[in-house]
This record gives sequence, C-alpha cells and structure tokens, in this order.
Amino acid sequence: MISLDSRVKSRKGQYGNWIKRIVFIVALLPFVLLVMGVFQNSLGADPARTLALDSGRWSLRFLLASLAITPLRELFGLSILAPLRRSLGLYALFYASLHFLVYVIFLLELRWSEIGSDILERPYITVGFTAFLILIALGITSPKSMVRRLGRKWKALHRLVYMAAILSIIHLIWILRTDLFDAVIYGSILSALLLYRVAGLLKTYRNHT
Repeated sequence: MISLDSRVKSRKGQYGNWIKRIVFIVALLPFVLLVMGVFQNSLGADPARTLALDSGRWSLRFLLASLAITPLRELFGLSILAPLRRSLGLYALFYASLHFLVYVIFLLELRWSEIGSDILERPYITVGFTAFLILIALGITSPKSMVRRLGRKWKALHRLVYMAAILSIIHLIWILRTDLFDAVIYGSILSALLLYRVAGLLKTYRNHT
C-alpha cells in the first residue's frame, strides 16, 4: 500500500514539474517576441534601444520574481514554489546576458576596445555591469554541488542578489532619466521585498538573544 505521505509528495512533485514547464514557456516568450520583432522590423525607430531596454526590463522582472518566491512561500504556505527561485534567477541572468550582448553588438558595434572605457567612465554602465557580474557569480554558484562546496559562504554570497536588484534599478533610472514610471514600480516592489527580508532578520536575531 502506498502511504498518504508518499501520495502527497508524488502529487506535489507532479504539480512542481508542471509549474516549471509553464514558467519555462513564459520565460522564453519575451525572447521569442524580441527575435520576431528583429526579423519583422517592428521594434520602432531605434531597434537597438528597444532591444536593450526590453531585455534589461525582463532581467529585472525575473530577478524581482525570484526574490518574491520566499515571501510567497512563507506567507501563503506555497512551498511548491521554492524550486522556482533558482530558475527565475537564471532567467534573470539570461536576459541580463542578452542585454549585455545587445549593448556590445548593436550599441558599441563590437568595438571591444571601448568596453573598458565605457564601464569605467560612464557611471550608469558601471552600475549595470556590476549588477551583471553579481548575477554571473550567483549563476555559477547556483548548482547544488556549489552549495555544498561553499557551505555557509553560499548564503552570504547569494545575499548579493539584493544588491544586484538595487543596482539594476539605478541603472534603469539612469537610462530612462525622465520616464521613470517603470523604475518607480520596480523600486516599490524591491522596497517591499527588502522590508520583508529585514523584518525576518530582526525576528531571527531576537529569537537568538
């Protein structure tokens, strides 16, 4: 006889697999639409800027979605969402990589010698590139083997995801300059997530004192 616990775990596993598949399809849709926009020449008067802005926005959206997984799991008991935190973070890295490639290929036109000077001399690129490096580091250390290898250092490293999100919003503000509606929305979401994180840390500290 199959125990009730086994049935529940099996059903949760099935739901989890379906959720992962749905998220995978949803995560690829923006990329497909951007590629279609390139081939159909429907990205407006400045396609390079559109590609850069949209890829950057999607990177930030997936990053915020990954940060929202823990509050959703803890507040509403949605433990089935837990595995999506890593997946959403990797999708954020994917779109950040696309954002960087658009910058190098279409905006710099593969003038590799100018990348270093741009990063050092233009603050908004410095900020954005720093966030990109953080996401790369988090992506490299996301496999379970790296979690075991780094031990306690893994958690400390992955707390930098909040810094990456803050820097990404600053990068977006610098680029948009006047049309800041998106930046305000994303900043508000990140502020709520940070407050939740700080409240959790304070609660943990009080319980240990």
